[in-house]
Amino acid sequence: MTGALAFDIASLHEFYAGGRTIHEVVDRVFARIAEVNDTGIFLHLSDRQVLLAEAQALGPFDAEAKPLWGIPFAVKDNIDVAGMPTTAACPDYSYMPTADAAVVRLLKQAGALVIGKTNLDQFATGLVGVRSPYPIPRNAIDANLVPGGSSSGSAVATAQGIVSFALGTDTAGSGRIPAGLNNIVGLKPSVGALSTAGVVPACRTLDCVSVFALTVDDAWRVFGIAARYDATDAYSKDIPATGYGPLPPALTIGVPAKTDRQFFGDTVMEAAYENALAMLAKIGHRIVEVPFGDFYDVANLLYEGAWVAERYATVKDFFDTSETSFHPVTRRIYGAAKTLSAADAFNGFYALQALKQKVQPIIASVDLFCVPTAPSHYTLADLVAEPIRENSRLGTYTNFVNLLDMCGIAVPTGKRADGLPASVTLLAPSGQDGLTAALARDVHQAAGVTMGATDWSLPTAATPTAVTEDEMIDLVVVGAHLSGMQLNVQLRDLNAQFSREAQTSDAYRLYALAGQMPAKPGMIRVEPGKGGNIDVEVWRLTPAAFGRFVAAIPSPLGIGTIDLSDGTFVKGFLVERAAIAGATDITEFGGWRSYISAQTNQRAQGTG
Repeated sequence: MTGALAFDIASLHEFYAGGRTIHEVVDRVFARIAEVNDTGIFLHLSDRQVLLAEAQALGPFDAEAKPLWGIPFAVKDNIDVAGMPTTAACPDYSYMPTADAAVVRLLKQAGALVIGKTNLDQFATGLVGVRSPYPIPRNAIDANLVPGGSSSGSAVATAQGIVSFALGTDTAGSGRIPAGLNNIVGLKPSVGALSTAGVVPACRTLDCVSVFALTVDDAWRVFGIAARYDATDAYSKDIPATGYGPLPPALTIGVPAKTDRQFFGDTVMEAAYENALAMLAKIGHRIVEVPFGDFYDVANLLYEGAWVAERYATVKDFFDTSETSFHPVTRRIYGAAKTLSAADAFNGFYALQALKQKVQPIIASVDLFCVPTAPSHYTLADLVAEPIRENSRLGTYTNFVNLLDMCGIAVPTGKRADGLPASVTLLAPSGQDGLTAALARDVHQAAGVTMGATDWSLPTAATPTAVTEDEMIDLVVVGAHLSGMQLNVQLRDLNAQFSREAQTSDAYRLYALAGQMPAKPGMIRVEPGKGGNIDVEVWRLTPAAFGRFVAAIPSPLGIGTIDLSDGTFVKGFLVERAAIAGATDITEFGGWRSYISAQTNQRAQGTG
């Protein structure tokens, strides 16, 4: 799909700001649907005249009042849109909702226009995108490949440039796998961040509404509008859309140990993943291999016991009276749950809790994780031969995420050696959506890919802005609390937000203190011109978090007022002058990170 007007949000708003109309965009949407000629994408399309009437009701273009003004989007057909049938890809289950799902309502209020309802693996059960009684959406990159599921239609509609973004759902990877297989972004929020009121449940305790988009900026804009606490949803959480700002210069990124990686013989995908890790290292981040066996054990729980029973429970009455209405593979999965007991469910809960305890130290040891989005691409022929096995393999790096209450975002990393799309997923604990998205933005820009299956160039990402909440307190860190260093976790545990890199004025000297575990520097103030400009980072904390942080600082370190080279004054780390006795003056290195790097190089060369 090609065309002069790209459908990312910034391009469309520039189009509108130039005096062009929604009528023209609606015409392009329907022209693109006709050009793609894929009858499997949409199960229901909006009427053109209804869309134009909704557009007229928006009033004059105003992106400040309505940040999604005139933006076309699609909705997975297990999410309610008033006046359009909800089928969950099961015609006999169909009903006509009278109200929008909570998330759809918020997006409409922001000015977005629903183009239609999209196809899916029936009842959102599957990662392949072919378990539907309707025509199957074609993979936007290669029609011989599976489109990925369960949110197949939403991903393909976005990748083909029909809509700017689309809603999916994600329980086991349905908002990430189709993104990775179709060269687009798939944002899977923290569980509960987006309301699931008005969503046909798969696993009620794990379900997320997800966002497919052409760019990370667009996915984050949608998330920021839709992330609202909803008292009508018992599983809703108040998770603010924060943290999508400047990225710390050195993140510690956990990756599966090489001996734990699973690609099922796909050496091309394995090489693409290695290239992505090299890209992350090149832009300054630290890659750390971690054991991954327990994560796989968590993933295996999702289609055993408790959570299979939960899928059955969500549609029990319908399944028990209309079993033949189900797709054969879906029927087999749900039917197996009827043999499970309450004891089986509790055993699943116990197993999950034990595994959570085992993986928690691993999760806490890094800033975030980078895993392959999928271990391989599979063809439609592969699925005919192995409908269950290949589906399970697609979930290798996705099935554990919601069970461990993590957020994630799938992002393109370029093309594999054979020209097929490559993708990684960035994962972090609940509430760290902004961190994963900020890194995904940098990865997407570095990849330099076009958007989806179109020839549209990836626009330059929006300039990130620092945290601006007036009530937050700036803190200068100079040593082991720098991003990527051993004690940075203390800031992350307090939900500190990275603000910027900076330098002190030339009135400071830096010392490597003796007898500190882990190694720490100490900075003292001297006469202006008698010191050096020391590299530091500025982080922001709430007053309560700042108080807790300061209270835990051990002697001989303390907090004073730091004079930065830009003329500002910020609270930060200083050391008692008595502590520099026996310490090594390292001012000449210009900062702790440079000193540590030099020490590491010396040891590697056997000279220190």
